[in-house]
Order: sequence, then structure tokens, then C-alpha cells
Amino acid sequence: MADVLVVAEAAEGKLKKTTHSAVTFARQAAAALGGSYSILVIGDAVGDAAAEAATLGAAKVLVAESSALKDYVAERYVPTVVAAAKGYTVVVGTASAYGKDLLPRVAARLSAGFASDISELLAEGNSLKYKRPMYAGNAYGICTVATPVHVVSVRQSAFAAAEPAGGKSPIEQVAVVPPSAAAERVEFVSFDQVKSERPELAEAKVVVSGGRALKERFNEVLDPLADVLGAAVGASRAACDAGYAASDLQVGQTGKVVAPSLYVAVGISGAIQHLAGMKGSKVIVAINKDADAPIFQVADYGLVADLFTTVPELVKQIQAARG
Repeated sequence: MADVLVVAEAAEGKLKKTTHSAVTFARQAAAALGGSYSILVIGDAVGDAAAEAATLGAAKVLVAESSALKDYVAERYVPTVVAAAKGYTVVVGTASAYGKDLLPRVAARLSAGFASDISELLAEGNSLKYKRPMYAGNAYGICTVATPVHVVSVRQSAFAAAEPAGGKSPIEQVAVVPPSAAAERVEFVSFDQVKSERPELAEAKVVVSGGRALKERFNEVLDPLADVLGAAVGASRAACDAGYAASDLQVGQTGKVVAPSLYVAVGISGAIQHLAGMKGSKVIVAINKDADAPIFQVADYGLVADLFTTVPELVKQIQAARG
């Protein structure tokens, strides 16, 4: 029997939705290994996050809480995560910016193999194999981890968010391990966060994305459609590189990976790098004046039309349908 530890991600005292995808993986892995899973919540003033984690069916919720952990710095978090991970066979988190920064360091300290950005768990008896996308999602690799402990990061868009399991898991406090002398020299300077009333791009159920074809009218055309759909706004790399959209809106291989229920691609040709970040969407709608644009190969619904007239008309029709 082997157990799984989920390293939760909390922000402003609340559990981030990214954690729910890691919990879904943990449920699958624990079932395959014949064990259970626990959740580690680490940070400052994380009582609410721990309470939410306790609804997700874990054997227990471990809480490492300290004012010294108020601002995330990997060098300060790693020693505590490593200490909490002792005795677990699999340590998992989501392949968010947080997970990509923290988990490789945890793996190094545990002398553990690291399977990153996996999209599927393949269980053969008590043996775990990990499937991960390669070459912008055009191929998949199957990897195994030979070390006794596995550290894994999962792609959020590939694992459905875990729902509450009923009941409450016991909550245990764990000690916060002081950082090393070298880590003490690492100073937190600032965290510059873009505040928006729209849903967070990586977690939104509806995403409206625009390409370079929108030019300087990017926001003028897309914002009304996003508003009427209650959607997050995304962009292609070309639109971001041209300065028409902020870099944090980029969807694609080198941007954010999304898998909403509805993805509307406006003026996006569908380069392979962009498709790698959104082709897992449940329904894809494409609007482009080029009938041969690659985006139409993955779209469920496609409209060959001038986006500057079509999108405003679409907004009017949606508003009219809603009364």
C-alpha cells in the first residue's frame, strides 16, 4: 500500500482551483496503489483553504502555517514540503507557475524522479506510468519513474476539478521547517498581479481569444463579446508580440493551457503552438475570413467572415436572445 500527497496551491488565504485537478489525479493514483491521499496546505493564514481542502475526501489535511510563508518564495517553501512528504510514494501538484517552480526543487531534495505536465495516469497493477504531451501536443510520451518516490505535476486542463466528497477530513498541523542560511538571502521583492473582474484565464469556463488580425481594435471588438458571455479574454502569441494584447493573456505552448467548455477563436489562424494550448476545449468556435485557416480543422463550428462586422452582430444577437 502506498499513499499520495497533494501539494495544494493557496492564494489570499483561499484554495486555488488548480488544486482540484491535482486531487483528481491523487484519487486515481491512490486507488491504483491501494492507498490513500492527503493534502498539504502551506502558507500564511490558510485556515479557509484548509477547510475547503478538508471537503475533498482526503485521509487528512496537513497544514503548515506561518507568517514567514506569507509571500511565496520557493526556497522557503521547499524544506517544509520535503519534510511533509516523507513516507509518501507520490507527491503531486498542478503544472501551474507555482507547481513548475516548486515541484522540481522538491524532487531534487527527495532524490526523486519528476514526471512533469502529465495529461493521463496509466496504472498497470501497482505500477504507475505517466502520459505527457510532446512536440506541441502532436505526440505523446509514456514515462516511468524508477525512484522509490515519484514527484508529478499534472496539466490542469487534462484532469477535471475534483468535487467535494462529503464529510470532513481531519486537519493536522505540521511544523514549518526553517530555510537554510543560503535561502535566507533570497528576498521577496514584490508580486505584480493583473487585477480583473473577468474570470481567471486558466480556470474560466468560457474563453474568447483574439489574434493579430484584430490589430489595435483588439479590446474594442473582443471585450463586448467576452462581457456578454461572461468569458475570460485570451490571445494568440502573435497578438501579444505585436502589442495588441497583454502577455499574460497568451494561450498556447509558451503561454497558458486552457480547456474551457467554450472557446471562441476570433481572427486566429491556428498555428500549432496555439492549438497546443486550447485544443482540449469542449466546444471550439472559430471566426476567420481565411477559409483555409488551420483553426477550422479543430473547430466544432466555423464561420468564414469579416470579424469586424461579424463579432458586433454576434453580440447583438446574443443580447437579443437573452432579452
